[in-house]
Amino acid sequence: MDVTQVLRMNGGDGDYSYSNNSLLQRKVISMTKPIIEEALTKLYCAMNFPKTLVMADLGCSSGPNTLLVASEIIKSIDKIRLELGHDKPPEIQLYLNDLPNNDFNTIFHSVSTLQKIITNPSCYFCGVPGSFYTRLFLNKSIYFVHSSYSLMWLSQVPEMAISNKRNIYMSKTSPPSVIRAYYEQFQRDFSTFLKCRAEEMVSGGRMVLTLLGRQSDDPCSKECCYIWDLLAETLNDMVVEGLIDEEKLDSFNIPQYTPSHNEINNEVKKDGSFIVDHLEVSEVKWDACTGYNHNLSEKDTQGYNMGKCMRAVAEPLVLNHFGESVVEEVFTRYTNVIKNRMSIEDTKLVNVTVSMTRKG
Repeated sequence: MDVTQVLRMNGGDGDYSYSNNSLLQRKVISMTKPIIEEALTKLYCAMNFPKTLVMADLGCSSGPNTLLVASEIIKSIDKIRLELGHDKPPEIQLYLNDLPNNDFNTIFHSVSTLQKIITNPSCYFCGVPGSFYTRLFLNKSIYFVHSSYSLMWLSQVPEMAISNKRNIYMSKTSPPSVIRAYYEQFQRDFSTFLKCRAEEMVSGGRMVLTLLGRQSDDPCSKECCYIWDLLAETLNDMVVEGLIDEEKLDSFNIPQYTPSHNEINNEVKKDGSFIVDHLEVSEVKWDACTGYNHNLSEKDTQGYNMGKCMRAVAEPLVLNHFGESVVEEVFTRYTNVIKNRMSIEDTKLVNVTVSMTRKG
């Protein structure tokens, strides 16, 4: 699997689009707003109230969350400026980055709407397609970097010496070598990310990253692996029924790693280019993705919307590997499994947010 070509959220504004099924991710962005605002306040003051600010949102995807991040950053800068008694707002260049197959058209159509509602007329937006595990910007040009729910995605599926049989991610039944392969791939990728950003950011620049993660030291803990275990359960049932080939399942692995806060902290210290200012672990329940549906009870709506949320995220991967003929059946079954578990369990995800400063 070439992750750079396959990994994307469902585009457009259809029933299974990321745009219409990302309420949970929106909730997480809102939860981190105070951390972002604190980082921007310190940046603005430390830079002696700069006349221009160049910023980047990495892994921006498409839809309302992209506009939410952009508008919150711009509003925060405006609020800070006014509180400090500065009349003229700085010019802001905001780069919106994601992989080349991201739905940038939806973003560009939405930018005109955003420009009408922000108070700073000197804001400029630019799409930057490419992997954030490579260089994206000029040396020492970026003042602030934001990323939410993107950096847990790996640059590639880890290379495994033996098959992760009947699993699609790290699991209690995964061989130790598979768990090690995932962790080592995360280390390589996160180290590369930090090196690239260190070259691109100005001295004193700030970065706020939020990843799906875990509190436990166990990389296979339920808090970070359960949602993928349920998809694996669905796919295994379809193998038993002859709807999916077993070898096809055994060669399918999710290119993701959900790190602990200690693992993130260790990688930042190992790189040495940044100072960790704030490191926070939070939780968000699966039902944060719940919207209103006239045709479903509140109980059913919870599982139905989480199923659609996961379809918006995972469908391109499933489609690429298993083919179009089974996609509808996979996600119908997967949604039913999610509904069942949400009705009897306290289901939640763990987030790790780190705010850091580029050393001088």
